[in-house]
Amino acid sequence: MAQKDQLDRETLSCSICLDLLKDPVGLPCGHSYCMSCIKGFWDGEDQRKIYSCPQCREAFTPRPVLKKNTMLAALVEQLKKTGLQAAPADHCYAGPEDVACDFCTGRKLKAFKSCLVCLASYCENHLQSHYDVAPLKKHKLVEPSKKLQENICSRHDKFMEIFCRTDKKSICYLCTMDDHKGHDTVPAAAERTERQRELEVSRLNIQQRIQDREKDVKLLQQEVEAVSLSADKAVEDSEKIFTQLIRLLQKRSSDVKQQIRSQQETEVSGVKELQEKLQQEITELKRKDAELKQLSHTEDHNQFLHNYPSVSQLSEPTDSSSINIRPLRYFEDVTAAVSELRDKLQDILKEEWTNISLTGTEVDVLLPEPEPKTRAEFLKYSREITLDPNTAHTRLLLSDGNRKVEYTKQQQSYSSHTDRFTNYLQVLSRESLTGRCYWEVEWRGEQVFVSVAYKNISRAGDESLFGRNDKSWSLWCDTNSYVFWFNNISTTVSGPVSSRVGVYLDHRAGILSFYSVSETMTLLHRVQTTFTQPLYAGLYVDYDSTAELCKVK
Repeated sequence: MAQKDQLDRETLSCSICLDLLKDPVGLPCGHSYCMSCIKGFWDGEDQRKIYSCPQCREAFTPRPVLKKNTMLAALVEQLKKTGLQAAPADHCYAGPEDVACDFCTGRKLKAFKSCLVCLASYCENHLQSHYDVAPLKKHKLVEPSKKLQENICSRHDKFMEIFCRTDKKSICYLCTMDDHKGHDTVPAAAERTERQRELEVSRLNIQQRIQDREKDVKLLQQEVEAVSLSADKAVEDSEKIFTQLIRLLQKRSSDVKQQIRSQQETEVSGVKELQEKLQQEITELKRKDAELKQLSHTEDHNQFLHNYPSVSQLSEPTDSSSINIRPLRYFEDVTAAVSELRDKLQDILKEEWTNISLTGTEVDVLLPEPEPKTRAEFLKYSREITLDPNTAHTRLLLSDGNRKVEYTKQQQSYSSHTDRFTNYLQVLSRESLTGRCYWEVEWRGEQVFVSVAYKNISRAGDESLFGRNDKSWSLWCDTNSYVFWFNNISTTVSGPVSSRVGVYLDHRAGILSFYSVSETMTLLHRVQTTFTQPLYAGLYVDYDSTAELCKVK
């Protein structure tokens, strides 16, 4: 129905004023106009004495006599009565931000197109001539624009249809004859075509980057979900484990309490039994003492002698040699044992807590930080590291707060421990290393190994030497050269020999780098791999060598 209404409006509209016909008149060619519109049009042609149709350009001589077409007038009136000539809806009118039709009078409608040739904007009604009139059909129509005047050369007042590549600006054809004479100029359309191709390439690149970033975002989301799931499971599992530990400790506490109470009952029962015997003996002795006292006061000698044998006989005394008074020290051994257990648990928690806390603290994703370049940048990741006496070979002496290690002929009295190296003069750090870490080792003597290793490295046998297995990475340093070892494969390393070696670890990125540190830092060897466990710093010293984990700031 809307299409029919639009068709009726177009059929009964004047192509000059673009409004419904007023006093419609028909020309010999068959086109119809408002009487006042066609009269005004022909008044301008009076000098030539040739009168033409504005639409088809058919010429008439002499000027036709105009008569009102009553049938068309009736149709227009009917169209008006049916309400199809209703005013446009409010949303069709141009607002402050809209491009208005340049040909509407009164309240202007929104422009439907702008013409780059006419440099004007048209609503749908006023645009119709660009579709019907042959010369206007060649005009370039674009989306409505408020910047049409920017296409006019400010100097020559001409349309700028040329692009100067030399000055990178649009110009008119007159500009090519003066200011831009001899410049590299092309039609604006040609330049547009070339830039359009570049634009499409840029769009393809942008779309590819969008796809890549969307994949990255999806991976990050998966990372978030994976981290959350892992964290939730870790919390749940750790709560179960700690609950089990608490229950185990409570069970052991209950057992110890029960044993103490049972032993208390046994001891107290024995003591009370002996106490009761002694009390009975006291009563018996008191009774005997009373009899003897009474006998001693008997005046009759014969009576005294007769009764004395029976009264003077005493029962065997109770054996009290088992009585062993230990003031306040009955169950101190139990307390000492429990205290020792507490201390051991504290040591275990202190040693293992670093692994628990550091393993899950750093969650790098797709955008890792760049590797440091200067020593100042490396020092941002410096770690205070100490050596673990429980891993040190018994011929190694630790000093300076367990940061320095050296060989000693006297065997050290370390306690027995399963983590201790037994074949080689080696020691591991107490702290586990994850995330990004940097430390420096100062060494003296013939040779040392500056290493990192997993905690489950062998502690005995040939395979326990740093670098001779797949669980450790080691830089062998002597007074003349360096050699890198991993999985029993050696790699000769070139670089300036220095008494100080820097080690940089990016655990998650799988980067391990060794540096010669002096006035400057020189990269000696770099490893790119995948670390599956926390690492520990390791040192091996020869018989006349020392190595120290430096305090760096």
